Amino acid sequence: PMSSHRIMLALSLVTVAGALRVSAPLGTSSVAASVAPTMSPRVAALPIIPKATAMPRIPKAVVMAEAVEASEPEGGGMMETLTTGSFFALWYLFNIGYNIYNKKALNALPIPYTMAALQLLVGIPYVAALWATGLRKAPILSTADVKKLIPVSLGHLGTHIGAVVSLGAGAVSFTHIIKASEPVVSAALSALMLGKFYSPITYLTLLPIVGGVALASLKELSFTWVGFIAAMGSNLSSALRAILAKKTMGGGVGENMTEANLYAVLTILAFIAMLPISLALESPAAVMACINSALASGLTAKYLWTQSLLAGAFYYL
Repeated sequence: PMSSHRIMLALSLVTVAGALRVSAPLGTSSVAASVAPTMSPRVAALPIIPKATAMPRIPKAVVMAEAVEASEPEGGGMMETLTTGSFFALWYLFNIGYNIYNKKALNALPIPYTMAALQLLVGIPYVAALWATGLRKAPILSTADVKKLIPVSLGHLGTHIGAVVSLGAGAVSFTHIIKASEPVVSAALSALMLGKFYSPITYLTLLPIVGGVALASLKELSFTWVGFIAAMGSNLSSALRAILAKKTMGGGVGENMTEANLYAVLTILAFIAMLPISLALESPAAVMACINSALASGLTAKYLWTQSLLAGAFYYL
């Protein structure tokens, strides 16, 4: 059964989400959205990276939506609701798949930095095939555009590394408990870096989250400082990613930069930055020694590759 401190933490998150929805000014974009908790190490691929004020919708989009709604039959609204619900269900299932296969891969091969690099790499051939075949329009970016995206991609990378290291160091549930404090980090950085403040009620609703995370950490049998620090680093990187995106991408970047293409470009840039880091921290010799040790313990090469590649596939999707 779910312990009382985790129930209190869940209720706090629901309260915070409601308070932020009410108190956020109409002009806020991703920073308000970034305060929503990310319960998955994937960071929600990018619920907290803005497109062009992804939430709430811009007035023009609202007008267009109202016009479409007025012209649609009554069943149109239900179909849209079902479609949205289906996407949420898929997102949830992909998160479950990622958590399962990522943990299995890390248990078999405790090389988190190499795993993080591999997971970033797996999605690149997939999106490259979409661009090459024309199934998705390829983004058009200038050198200046890429420079704008580099800081955001580093935030994306930090979010991913922190989550993978934390998952490798402790229980999956413990990582998610710490990740639940992301709204607190987002609210603090929004005030410091953007001068964006929420209502006093909103800040009061953050206090139960702090208390819940602290209580859960104290009672967590699998607590490790490495897991805690890595998860908090992931929270910090995620909040910085959203803020940097708002500051550097407010006027738009490149052409054909849909949300899916933005995520793909950030993944590519993050992999380029991650590769030398993983090679420096976990040399090829160390990686091979880890693989040989896993094989000697009775695991098969097929198992190792399957768990690792599936973790990367679920991460990107």
